[in-house]
Amino acid sequence: MATDSKISRDGNATVRDADAGTRSLTRLHYVGVVLAAVSGLIHLFLGVANLPSPLAIGFVLAGLGFFGGVALLVAGYDRRLLYVAGIPFVGVQIFGYFALNWPDVVSAVGLFDKAVQLALLAVLVALYRREA
Repeated sequence: MATDSKISRDGNATVRDADAGTRSLTRLHYVGVVLAAVSGLIHLFLGVANLPSPLAIGFVLAGLGFFGGVALLVAGYDRRLLYVAGIPFVGVQIFGYFALNWPDVVSAVGLFDKAVQLALLAVLVALYRREA
């Protein structure tokens, strides 16, 4: 499959026309966008709820990371690169939750977020495999 970025004369990847990028998004892409937005909102909410804890900064940065990934996808950046970056980003989120909260991992919000992130991880892997 074709990549989502063009190569400029100097060899650097460039952004495609944003409208052309959104036209080529599939239903699976939109599922991933919704899952990333849900997890991003949860992290931003937890960041505000945990102020003034230093952990709040991590939550806000993670939330912004999810929304940043969505923005880059919609803007037309290289999708395979976004998948390759998104897979470990989400994986670290899942691992970090259990590592930081063990053995008290039962939290309705936390487990819901991890379910959303597992689904997002599956979507990212499927999209990467489709476009590889």
